[in-house]
Formats: sequence, structure tokens, C-alpha cells
Amino acid sequence: MSQKKKIVVAITGASGAVYAKVLLDKLWAMSGQIEEVGVVMSDNAKDVWEYELGNRDYERIHFPNYKKSDFFAPFASGSAGYDTMIICPCSMGALARIATGISNDLTTRAADVILKERRKLILISRETPLSLIHLNNMKTITEAGGIICPASPSFYSKPKTMEELAATVIDRALGLAGLTLDTYRWGAEKV
Repeated sequence: MSQKKKIVVAITGASGAVYAKVLLDKLWAMSGQIEEVGVVMSDNAKDVWEYELGNRDYERIHFPNYKKSDFFAPFASGSAGYDTMIICPCSMGALARIATGISNDLTTRAADVILKERRKLILISRETPLSLIHLNNMKTITEAGGIICPASPSFYSKPKTMEELAATVIDRALGLAGLTLDTYRWGAEKV
């Protein structure tokens, strides 16, 4: 197995709090593959979580949770050695700030660090339809080494709950991050 991962999770105010919840739950369950996880949430992300999920469970996250203005968080510097950042869900506003190099909060600073260090940035984008501005920003991030992983769930695994449906996206993102997980694979039995 490869070396344990140090992962930053940023949660923006885009709709899709269930994706963030499933991501955090899965990361917690994968502790054997993970050295460290740091979390940063926007204020809007907390509001959306409460509205969509009907709870404040984000207050009980098992990982260190940093304020959006905390530029002393370890992952605000490349020297901390975080190898992956997953922004989930990723709003088009956060995506635009990252694409244009505006590091005005911890999320955008950490993304800037990940890109400049040539590490893995995965953005689980949430928006439809997409404007040309959105597409150009996604192109810029892709050219800089980031991965756009749209929150487009798959249905061939026949998910039965909203969390199972969200997991079809999160499992893809975790695979992109280099983690090994038990998930449905097209054309293969569940391993």
C-alpha cells in the first residue's frame, strides 16, 4: 500500500452538503490510509448543511476544523506536506477565485498551495447549467494540474438512498486521491 495521505477538505456554500457529509464519513472510516485530515468550511457551507441535512453535525466533525481566515493552519503552507485537497462541494465562486489566483481565505490559499506544489487538487463542482465563464475557469484549473470532478452521480450501482447516490461521486474522488476503497466498479463484481 502507498504512503498515508495528508488531505485538506474544504466545504463551500454550494448546494450538495450530502456530498461533504459522505466524504467526511468515508475519510473517517479510512483512517488506516490517512495520516491527517484538515477541514475548512465557509459560513455559507454551514448554512447549506443545516438547510439541506436538517442538522448541525458539522460541529461534530472528527477532524481538526479550521476557520476560513486561519492562515496559520498547517495546509496554508506547502512545507506542511499535504498531498491532496478535495473541495466538496465546490461553488463556482470558489472555483473562479482559485482559477484567477485570488487567495483571500483559507480554502483558496490552500488550493493555491496545492497547485503550486504540483499536488492533487480535486474540485467536486456543483452548478448547472455552466456558463462559458465557469467552463473557462475549469479549463484554467485543469491546465494548472487540478481535477474537476463534477457532482454527477452514477446510477449503474442502483443506489437506494441519497447517501448511496452521493457516494458514487465521493468514491470517484477518493479513487482520484489515490485511496483504496471498496466500491462498485463498472463491469466487475463489487470488490
